Amino acid sequence: MSFENLNLHPLILKAISESGYTSATPIQEKAIPELIEGHDLMASSQTGSGKTAAFMLPALNRLVEPSKAAGKGPRILVLTPTRELAQQVSQAAAKYGKYLKNAKVVTILGGMPYPLQNKLLSQHVDILVATPGRLIDHLERGRINFSRLEMLILDEADRMLDMGFIDDVERIADATPESRQTVLFSATLEGAIGKLGASLMKEPKLIKIASQTAKHENIEQRLHYVDDMSHKNRLLDHMLRDLSVNQAIVFTATKRDADTLADDLLAKGYDAAALHGDMSQRERTRTLTRLRQGGIKVLVATDVAARGIDVAGITHVINFDLPKFAEDYVHRIGRTGRAGATGIAISFASGRDSLHVRKIERFTGQTITPHVIEGLEPKFKPRPASTQKRNYSARGEYRNNGANPRRNGGGDRYARERGNR
Repeated sequence: MSFENLNLHPLILKAISESGYTSATPIQEKAIPELIEGHDLMASSQTGSGKTAAFMLPALNRLVEPSKAAGKGPRILVLTPTRELAQQVSQAAAKYGKYLKNAKVVTILGGMPYPLQNKLLSQHVDILVATPGRLIDHLERGRINFSRLEMLILDEADRMLDMGFIDDVERIADATPESRQTVLFSATLEGAIGKLGASLMKEPKLIKIASQTAKHENIEQRLHYVDDMSHKNRLLDHMLRDLSVNQAIVFTATKRDADTLADDLLAKGYDAAALHGDMSQRERTRTLTRLRQGGIKVLVATDVAARGIDVAGITHVINFDLPKFAEDYVHRIGRTGRAGATGIAISFASGRDSLHVRKIERFTGQTITPHVIEGLEPKFKPRPASTQKRNYSARGEYRNNGANPRRNGGGDRYARERGNR
């Protein structure tokens, strides 16, 4: 469906056209009309489906008409679980609302100096994008007035709950007018998310485009068994030298490992950098800007980067360390194959990781096909599986032995780690 058929203001349509978008995605096609009509909404869609525009475009459409309430406080409030996602939402708001008179965007998140945030909040604000913890700090100090608020949006609400923000989210909601429109986007709408929605919303509309375990059919998933750290490093070096790698994200288990591996790659001549939770906001912003501009070829990151990074140039995701939880695997590999492009997701696993690999496969409903690179074969025999492994030459070419890359699996849900790695 064309955006022109979604009753959006011509100035918003102009910004959309200049961004290069012509047709709405399924989540945008279903969510935008409901939100323009003023309904509360609970929606789930897979990563990379265009959900940010699905809520931001109707939010901007609301700002075309002047506020009926006096004051300088925000009319739209978007809560996100991470700083990276908050910045992505803010950039989308600025891009799509650049021709609107009343679309001043302010971002409030941890890592930013309080004096700067105080100054921003003292000025006129139309759209406020924030992480819950830092917003609570300002709310308790009386620096935010929600009397003008018309729309509360919870982006990746499941992640906010997993990170322990449930009380903060409820306190923030309590401070907003009951007349507000409430929007919730989440990977799942069951369990605690459903209860949260019921407590915050009035007869919400439900939209489910794809479950969290939806298949990334445009992403080829590969598994490489490794003997030890030396073997893993040699495999990584071999893969990053492949000419098909435009940009890659390499995921590690810890912040220290991310720093160490990024330094090692720099020493080998790669344009590499680390991204993790111990970095200051300025450092993280600078790193992400370089990544988007193509100045970084290999980003070595912890799961802080698994959500909220939307860079079209990322062709490969490499799980140097497997994620602790199966759900995080889905979000990691979703960093490639964006906007309909193809991508490759590679996972390293030791013999001890076989059970964990099977858990990921059960969660996604897909088999991660084992591969072997000639000259870099693992010493131990890989796990038996119904699919045959693919044998690669030293150049990365392989012959398909008739393997079927999928199998049926369950949708088991595993608890997630609380906190931000």
